Amino acid sequence: MTRTVIDLFCGAGGLSEGFRQAGFSVLAGNDCNEHAGETFVSSHDGAKFLHGAIEDFSAKDFLAATGLRAGELDCLIGGPPCQAFSVYNHQRGLHDKRSDLFQEYLRCVAGVKPQWVVMENVTGITSVGGGQAVQKILRRLNSLGYAVDMRILRCEEYGVPQERRRVFFVGNRAGLPIHWPSPTHGPGKLPYVTVGDALSDLPELKNGEDPGVQAYRTRARSVYQHDMRGKSSFVHNHAAPRLARINLERMKYIQQGGSWRDVPVHLLPKGMQRARRCDHTKRYGRLHPDGLSGTILTKCDIHWGSFIHPEQDRSLTVREAARLQSFPDWFVFAGPRTEQFVQVGNAVPPLVGRMMAEAVLQSSAMQATCSDMPAEEFSLAL
Repeated sequence: MTRTVIDLFCGAGGLSEGFRQAGFSVLAGNDCNEHAGETFVSSHDGAKFLHGAIEDFSAKDFLAATGLRAGELDCLIGGPPCQAFSVYNHQRGLHDKRSDLFQEYLRCVAGVKPQWVVMENVTGITSVGGGQAVQKILRRLNSLGYAVDMRILRCEEYGVPQERRRVFFVGNRAGLPIHWPSPTHGPGKLPYVTVGDALSDLPELKNGEDPGVQAYRTRARSVYQHDMRGKSSFVHNHAAPRLARINLERMKYIQQGGSWRDVPVHLLPKGMQRARRCDHTKRYGRLHPDGLSGTILTKCDIHWGSFIHPEQDRSLTVREAARLQSFPDWFVFAGPRTEQFVQVGNAVPPLVGRMMAEAVLQSSAMQATCSDMPAEEFSLAL
């Protein structure tokens, strides 16, 4: 039986793409970003997209769009906007109106009554306001009849070539134990997928170059590249942002794995010329092909992070950011380039989404098995 899923705050659909890869049928998604919606619709065949602020939709709207009744949906997933909790937001806090959007997710849970819930957010949600948001989420889901657990996952431990930490809340209303995906990469396991494993087959570009749709530079050089390509024959969303001449001059001094510290002081921005060597550790960083990427943000601006290509004197393209997020190459991002970067940076890596979906299926399989057992054996299985 095919499992069903609805994705709230879906963006381009990274989390739902992971669930699709695990065998779920994605029925619908909601987001207020129209460009993300265009990407979602083109990449999730048959899914309905409800465009607009989630406050404007009721649970009945989602049920009507999917033809389901309350209680019939297998899983409601989503990542409420995280800017209010992000460590990159220096004004973060519960005063930010975006900090309350998780309440909208919980409102939809109450009305849709899915069997499972999977909600994602940044790790900052655990500390802002003394962790009040976390406690509200756990209490509300419990009050709705869900057994719920929370964990911080390291995306690189699941085959994503990027250091990225995210909080996941998982719950079900069947009283089943919650399985978490076991790490597959790291010490004693498979080697981490590196930047080189992710990017080395993509076409070379000069600063500001935009050749349009292109052929791959080489055959797939890693298992990861082979998996990301799938049946794709061409590369989309691969254009180099145009950087100012002063940035090109700075790049000449930055080695692989290096940063602003490699740049002669007189070439640094005025504000950084007085910086201590321990400050701004990620700024003007050049990726190392044998290492992991830092967290992909909503813009790969070299002034704020390690977003310089490991070999070419330019910043990352949307496709390269998408590769580092584990989006398959057939996933084409719509809208202006700035909006494409936003879609990629806001997304849950599909590989992590798939791992979460498979963990849900593992628990659901236990429910199916136990339902055929006598009551005494069922209690022992749990």
